[in-house]
Amino acid sequence: MQSSDYDKSMQRNLTHVFSERDPKKRLEVIRELYDPDAVLNEPEASVTGHEAISDAVTKLLDSLPPDFTFTAMGPAIGHHSIGRLRWQSGPPNGPAAVQGMDIAHFIDGRIHALYVFIEDED
Repeated sequence: MQSSDYDKSMQRNLTHVFSERDPKKRLEVIRELYDPDAVLNEPEASVTGHEAISDAVTKLLDSLPPDFTFTAMGPAIGHHSIGRLRWQSGPPNGPAAVQGMDIAHFIDGRIHALYVFIEDED
């Protein structure tokens, strides 16, 4: 997988999965980007499969103000089937309320495992 493919896939995951509030649209993109048995690893929980990943994102978005979006803090980079993307979340044109990083393991160009890291303010 070329570096530009890491960026394209991870940017799309951020904007069309983690910022998508319509579960039907989100699930369509998850099916394109993720292996069927993919695992989402968040700090507090792990889930497996397309529907479970979408449900976890729904739960996350429901816990945030409705205008919060996720935006990339630069391009994703990667090599040897591992990609990294730094991101932030907050209101549009407002200060970031949270920052973090996604680390993705790809198999055959699709996300097999996604690890979400939240940066502490300390």
